[in-house]
Parts: sequence; C-alpha cells; structure tokens
Amino acid sequence: MDIYFDNSATTKIDLTVLAKMNELNDSLYANPSAMHRLGFLVEEEVKKATEGIAKNINAEAKEIIWTSGGSESNNLAIKGYLDAYKRKGNRLITTTIEHPSVYRCFKKLEEDGFDVRYLKVDSTGHIDIEELKSLIDDNTILVSIMYVNNEIGSVQDIDNIGKTIKTINNNCAFHVDFVQGYGKYRVDVKKSKIDFLSISSHKFYGPKGVGVLYKNKDVRINPIILGGSQQNGYRAGTLNTTGIIGTYVASDLVYTNLNDEFTRLKNLKKFLIDELLSLDKKYGIITINSNMDDTFAPHIVSISFRGIRAEVMLHALEEKGVYVSSGSACSSHDKKTSSTLLSIGLKPEIAESTIRISFGRYNNENEIISFISILDELIPKLNIKK
Repeated sequence: MDIYFDNSATTKIDLTVLAKMNELNDSLYANPSAMHRLGFLVEEEVKKATEGIAKNINAEAKEIIWTSGGSESNNLAIKGYLDAYKRKGNRLITTTIEHPSVYRCFKKLEEDGFDVRYLKVDSTGHIDIEELKSLIDDNTILVSIMYVNNEIGSVQDIDNIGKTIKTINNNCAFHVDFVQGYGKYRVDVKKSKIDFLSISSHKFYGPKGVGVLYKNKDVRINPIILGGSQQNGYRAGTLNTTGIIGTYVASDLVYTNLNDEFTRLKNLKKFLIDELLSLDKKYGIITINSNMDDTFAPHIVSISFRGIRAEVMLHALEEKGVYVSSGSACSSHDKKTSSTLLSIGLKPEIAESTIRISFGRYNNENEIISFISILDELIPKLNIKK
C-alpha cells in the first residue's frame, strides 16, 4: 500500500467535498451572474460559502475574493495593492524564506525600482522582531510574511508582527501567506492587524484551482485580471462555483475538528522524530530541521540525510511506495538549492540532501513504522559516505 507523506504539496480531496461538488455539477450548474432563478440559486450557495470562509477568519463577506489558488491570491494582494498605492511609498519588506509566489514577486518589484528589504531568519526559521522594527519607516508601504513555512514548518508570531507594523507605521499594509496554516491554526485578521490573507483550498482537502484572498475593506487594490465586473471588480471571470462551494465544505469539516486533528498530527510528528533519532544512532547521518515546540507546525518535518542527495532518496522511497518531497512542490523542478534551507544556515551539501515529510488526515503511526523500516533498508545502499 502506498504511503503518502506529501500533504503540504496537496491533500487528497475529502469524499464529502467531492460528493457535494458532483451534486452541484448535476443540479446547480448555472452561472451565478445570470439573471434567472437558477443563477440566483447558485449565487445564494456562493454567498453562503463566502460568509462561511469569512467567519473562520473574523472577516466580512465583502472582504473575501475568490481566486484560482494561493499563488494568485499572493500576486493579487502584492501587485494589486502596490499598483493602487505606488505613489505612497517605495519600501517593501519580506523574508528570505517566502514561497516563490511571494519571493519572486518581490524580486521583480526590486527590479522595477522598489526598495525591497529581506528579513533574515535564525537557525529555526524565525525572524527577529527587532530587525523588522529597524526596517519599517514612513516610506514603508507593504510587509509580507508567511504564517507557516512550507519547507520546514516554522511558525511566525503573526500577532506580534502585525501590531508592531501598525504601531510604527499605521499606513503600511500587512500581507500574510496563510496557505500552510489554514486548517491547522485559527487566525483573527482584525486582532492580528492583517490587511491581506492568502488561502488555498487543496491544502485542506478541498479542490485544486480554488483560492481565497481576504482584503481589508479599508484598503484598495487594483485588479490584475481584467474583464467583467465579478467580485466587485476585483477579479474578473466566471466564478468556479462548484470549487468555491467545495472549498467551503472542506473548510467547515477541517475547522469542526481542528483541535483534535492538531494534537493527532503533533503526536505523529513526535513519533516520527523519535523514531528518526533512534535510527540515527545506527547511521549518524540524520539531521532534523523542524522542532517539536509550538513555534513549528504539527504536520511538517524537514529531514537531512548527509551523504544522500534528496533526489536520490526521493526516488528510492518512491520505488518502495513512499511519496515525499525534496522541498516545496512549486519549486521542486527548480535545480537551485532551497533558499529557505540556506537561510537557516544549512551548508549547501546538507540542504541538497534534505527531504520534507508532511502529514495529513489519512496518515497513521503504522505508516511511520513502515517508513522507518524502509529507511533502514535504503540508507546503507544510498549513503556515499559510509
């Protein structure tokens, strides 16, 4: 039986979600912008879904924009905001460990003349709040910091960061990539002073190709997709109604059982780390880059195998029916060494020997036991520094 340990790349769609989407495709298939009764019925379902997502983050329904996924949500927040406020300031702040859909946006903006400052992180992948304070000035118009890092699972203190930004410069907008955090953590966008929050459905057992951008009602953005007047003119295009409603069902399911599932995932993570440490007494090549404390997510474990390239380990595991990642799925075909792993101080040869395990709803301890047994078989064959 296959063992799927790549849930941070994508999760298996929940069967309840799939059933609801199939039902809608069969019965409520009209365009929600249509002026007839069937269109109105679909519009009402979309409204219910929008209100449900908004409630989970303490937002208003009018502050929710549906997108095609986390990457579009990040791009719409960053590019849309800066297009609307580019004359208000020139300094932007982000970190060295952002997802490519954020990091590459800022690199392009830097080329376009913006003064982009990149916050360093410590060996655990966390920013220094004092460095952030030192970089914010009257000319700073946007700070973008992810909630949960997608490679090592480090969790930033978003509450403190948001309050710090607004205390120093209340006109500076705060964007949070919440793609790896939604369904694992609760967030209050008002309490944390967040202006933009990005979410992606397929990370919490919903359909692919659906995302959410929360936009503070008091902050303007310009659209990056032009066309019709859907979604108050912020994002043109016919709404993906079945995907939107499927996302709401998935969201409702994951937040109904959030605390228990968080604890279960954390227990799985501890079990894996304990087993890896025990195995390393035999081989002495394993480094774990994700801690067990509350500053790390419960579902992500970054592991380095000194002397074994990640790509080699990944394919060897695949042959045994175990599916893992060598980093973010969005950059797995990029041959460059992970900037996140280099940012936390790993040497290039160790960074290039690192895989990511990410747990989900359908994983269990028996899979971990099998995984450890497979590693015990593979390491002597793959390790070039025996």
